[in-house]
Amino acid sequence: YSNHLHALSYACMYLNIQLTAVVRGNYEQSLTPTLIDMLEWGTKLHYVTKVDYQQRANEAYCQRLKSQFNADHVIPEGGSSKDALQGVGRIIEECSEQAPDITHIVLPVASGGTLAGLLSSPLLPKVKLVGIGVLKGEGYLEGLVQDLLLPNSEAMRKNKQWQILHSYHHGGYAKTSADLLQFVSQFNQNTNQLNPPNCCFIEPVYSGKCFFALDQLIKANFFPNNSKILLLHTGGIQGARKAQ
Repeated sequence: YSNHLHALSYACMYLNIQLTAVVRGNYEQSLTPTLIDMLEWGTKLHYVTKVDYQQRANEAYCQRLKSQFNADHVIPEGGSSKDALQGVGRIIEECSEQAPDITHIVLPVASGGTLAGLLSSPLLPKVKLVGIGVLKGEGYLEGLVQDLLLPNSEAMRKNKQWQILHSYHHGGYAKTSADLLQFVSQFNQNTNQLNPPNCCFIEPVYSGKCFFALDQLIKANFFPNNSKILLLHTGGIQGARKAQ
């Protein structure tokens, strides 16, 4: 149900680039809607065990995969790599043009790439970045962001301008709670009044946790008076397909 793999698969189909996706677990006999889409778009699926998948950050393992599939590039989990930071940083340009007076940007955090990309942008306005951890990873998620940022860079000097909150993961990655599910359901129902029927705008894995957290933070007066908050919906609703 990976949002990243789903989007990457479509992009590669559109650009006529061959993609092999490394998927944790073997779903060959029980394809998910996400994997079915990817196969239809020409992506090759390579299933690995959970033990093998734990080596995903090991350089030697990645080189073996690269050699095995005669690949030009190995893209990490979630697309989070230093090569992606410049592209992600362009989001700041759009935010600055559309909302030049924002004081806070709130976004979900899983593999750290989006937050690191925003921090690496030379156009980063004087706003505070508030990440919402969608998995149990206090310290771990901060480390992912730090590792992606270049040492002694301008992004590193902006450390005081960002934080990750860890109270809204609802039990861990892809875990939920009754409160979260109710919030997501009600939010989508309200959104459907402005969109086509059965439209899903948020899901309980990433975006739903971020919207839930923002709702709770506003109620708790987390933000100073007169704050102007931009919530960054990082896209993807594959998590919603799991419940269907």
